[in-house]
Amino acid sequence: MAGVPDAAASAAAPGSGGDGRRGGGPEQHDSGRGEPKTLWGNSELWPPAAGPGQPSPQQRAETLGFCESDRGRKKKRSLSDLSLLRFISAELTRGYFLEHNEAKYTERRERVYTCMRIPKELEKLMFFGIFLCLDAFLYIFTLLPLRVFLAMFRFITLPCYGLRFHRGVTASDRRLLQPAQVCDILKGVILVICYFMMHYVDYSMMYHLIRGQSVIKLYIIYNMLEVADRLFSSFGQDILDALYWTATEPKERKRAHIGVIPHFFMAVLYVFLHAILIMVQATTLNVAFNSHNKSLLTIMMSNNFVEIKGSVFKKFEKNNLFQMSNSDIKERFTNYVLLLIVCLRNMEQFSWNPDHLWVLFPDVCMVVASEIAVDIVKHAFITKFNDITADVYSEYRASLAFDLVSSRQKNAYTDYSDSVSRRMGFIPLPLAVLLMRVVTSSIKVQGVLAYVCVVLFYCGLISLKVLNSIVLLGKSCQYVKEAKMEEKLFNPVLTATPGKPAGKQQSTFKSTQGISTDENGSTSVTSQPVHQENSPSLLVTSNSDQFLTTPDGEEKDISQDSSELKHRSAKKDLLEIDRFTICGNRID
Repeated sequence: MAGVPDAAASAAAPGSGGDGRRGGGPEQHDSGRGEPKTLWGNSELWPPAAGPGQPSPQQRAETLGFCESDRGRKKKRSLSDLSLLRFISAELTRGYFLEHNEAKYTERRERVYTCMRIPKELEKLMFFGIFLCLDAFLYIFTLLPLRVFLAMFRFITLPCYGLRFHRGVTASDRRLLQPAQVCDILKGVILVICYFMMHYVDYSMMYHLIRGQSVIKLYIIYNMLEVADRLFSSFGQDILDALYWTATEPKERKRAHIGVIPHFFMAVLYVFLHAILIMVQATTLNVAFNSHNKSLLTIMMSNNFVEIKGSVFKKFEKNNLFQMSNSDIKERFTNYVLLLIVCLRNMEQFSWNPDHLWVLFPDVCMVVASEIAVDIVKHAFITKFNDITADVYSEYRASLAFDLVSSRQKNAYTDYSDSVSRRMGFIPLPLAVLLMRVVTSSIKVQGVLAYVCVVLFYCGLISLKVLNSIVLLGKSCQYVKEAKMEEKLFNPVLTATPGKPAGKQQSTFKSTQGISTDENGSTSVTSQPVHQENSPSLLVTSNSDQFLTTPDGEEKDISQDSSELKHRSAKKDLLEIDRFTICGNRID
């Protein structure tokens, strides 16, 4: 190799007399190749010659970070150079350049910016979600009684509908009641039965029973009640959905209608027990408010910060964070209703003295502020540890808006309040039963003027519900347009049923869904649903899941071959998974 002679020449160059010696030290040559060997002379180590395929000694020295320019320079520094003053001077004047690792520091700065954006984006989602829960909650008191009245009026006037049927009505009018009307009647009956059953529960006795317990016992009881509330909510909506489907599914025999009775009693029992559970929660919170040293209230508030420890240091995906955000929205709205119940009970005890309201106001603000602070800190660190951007909350908001807009379509398969219940785990029936029980026991209605005030208050609630629904629908349409989900809204995806290809189902759906369009081609959103003959074979799924599960900047084609459709159906989308389905990754 060419490097061997060069290395030999460079090794033999130093010295005097041409005898291959340096500093008087002996040096031997190999008889065969004439290459020098490394020997010791004058206590100096001469670098070995480079072998075949190895770098020269000078190259090895440069690789180690130094280069000898003067061969006569000393190899060892004197001990006087290694002084403490020189070390301190080097430490004080040492420099470094951050631009050598620009990507790392840019990422750290973006994380800080993300944490600073989290409170704003999170509160936007919370604000929108709380008004969604309020809309579903007001529906129980305002529109549900009117819908039950209309359904009962139709049921009473069935003979007229029978005459119309003989004159030739469409197949959609053959049912005695529409499925939505059956569900409304069931909700109304459950609400009335549970309300009268709650009169047998003594709130005062429960208050004194809980007040006699020690602080530690009350703290444990409150934690147990929170866990029980989540368990009840997870199973309660399934019980109600089973009742609604059992009551409205097509039946060939009249005897099959008997199966509605056990489902109905199970639903009544669930709503009653869940209402009692929420009453115990409200009573415990009331005891904490009325304690002298406020120690119980402080312990209950510190329980919120324990939630940070249980959730921040876990791995979260986008879908898991969405479930946790929905759970936080439901928890915050439920706490607001519980605080309202506590204030009503305290104002009743003090004969509705307005001065006592200002006594409760600091404690209410303290509870609300602790909830907001815990949610902000929890979400900020979860997004930081899992590299999730703050823009994901706008996607969550668009998904909730998609639920609201899709429930107003002709081909809607669920009521909006039920979709909120499935998505957030917020079931308004037990909470509505408890609030009705507390309000009727705290406020006494006597005289004509009082009843006039009740009617005016009811009209005000209806106006608030209508106004809230209009604003929410407008904002939801805006969020859906910003997320570019309009085509997914009006072109629903069909899941394949066994024995039928997806293409045939799509063509069948297009021919039978009968969505009416106006002259501009826009689809009506607030019309009544149209009955479909082949609806049991079709399942319309929402597309906001695909919006959240699809990677950013990547559009997936809906119409693919059957193999890709089968592969995609194996992965559950976000809307198909409510917050109680994933048992392995519990967010609560």
